Amino acid sequence: MPIYRCNRCGHVAEAATAGTQVPCQSCGTPATVFDTVFYVQKLLERYTAAMREIKALKAVDETSATEQLTEAAQETTSPPLHEVDLLNTSFLATAAQHAPIEQWLRSRQIEAQFDHANVDTTGYFDDAARMLGDRFDLFGELIDRVSYAYRKSHTTVNLDLNSLSQKDIQTLSTACRQLHSQTLFARYHYQKPEKVVRLTLQSAPNVRQFFDGGWLEWYALIELLQVFQARKLAFSCARGVKVVFANEDLHELDVVALPSGQPPICIECKSGEFRREIDKYQRLRKRLGIERSRFIVCASDITPEQASSFTAMYDLTFVNLSSLGAHLATLN
Repeated sequence: MPIYRCNRCGHVAEAATAGTQVPCQSCGTPATVFDTVFYVQKLLERYTAAMREIKALKAVDETSATEQLTEAAQETTSPPLHEVDLLNTSFLATAAQHAPIEQWLRSRQIEAQFDHANVDTTGYFDDAARMLGDRFDLFGELIDRVSYAYRKSHTTVNLDLNSLSQKDIQTLSTACRQLHSQTLFARYHYQKPEKVVRLTLQSAPNVRQFFDGGWLEWYALIELLQVFQARKLAFSCARGVKVVFANEDLHELDVVALPSGQPPICIECKSGEFRREIDKYQRLRKRLGIERSRFIVCASDITPEQASSFTAMYDLTFVNLSSLGAHLATLN
C-alpha cells in the first residue's frame, strides 16, 4: 500500500491512495501520501548520497591520519635524513618505520605482514645488489648461471671468461672475489692461464633467495632510498610485504614506499619471465588503488624501447635497471 511520513512527528503509516493528503494518525498534521516504490527509491537515493559523503570524509581523515603517523614516526625514531647513511643502517628495520605503510593498507581493509629485517642495510646484500645491477650488462650471465645452478641443486659454477675483453675479465673476476669476501660465495678461485673462475655456492637459503631475484628487490629499494635522501623527504619503506585482502587473497609486494604527503609507490621486480603475470599486476594495482605511474614493474631483461611500449599497452609503468632511478625522480 502507499505510505506517508509525517514531517512534524516522523510517524510512518500506510494510507489508501497515493497523491493525496491524509491527517497523521499520531498528531493529526496533514501528510502527503506517496507510492511505496517511489518513496523507497527516493530514500535509497538519499542514503547512497549520504554514504558517498561519509566515505569521502573518511578518506580525508585516513589520509590525514597516515600523514600524521608518518611525520610522528620520523620525528620519534629518526634523526634528520642527512645524518643517516641509509645504505648502511638498521634504522629502517623497525616496526615504527613500517607503521605508516601498515596504517595505509589497514585503511583499505588490507592486512600487512612485514619482515623488518628485509630493509636492514648493514649487511652486504644491498652492496652486492648495487654492484650487480649497475653492471647488469656484464654480470647478468653470472646471475643467471648461479640461479640455474641453485635450481638444479648444483654446488659449483665455472665461468669461462675467454670471450671477454681484458678489462671485463678483470671487472668480473674482481666482482666474484668481492662476492666471496662478502660470503655470497663459499669459495672463489681464478685460474688465470685458462681464464676460468671457479665458484662454490653458499648453501644458506637467504643467499639462494638473493640470486633467485632478491638482488633486484634490493637494487630497487636502494634506488628509492637514494631518491628520497636526495630530496630530504620523510618516508616509510618495506620489502617483501605479504598483504591479505578482505576476501583472504594473498599477495606479496616486492618493494613499497610511502613518501610523506604523497601516494605510495610499489615496485614489482622481475629478473625472469613476467609476461604471463601482467594481468595479475594490473588487477593488483587497481585493488590497491595506486596510480599507474607509481605502480612499477622493473624487469631486468627488457630494453628501454620495450619498457616504453609495454607502458603504452598496459595500465602499468615498465622500467629496466637503467631507467628505474630516472622514473622515480619524476614522481612527486
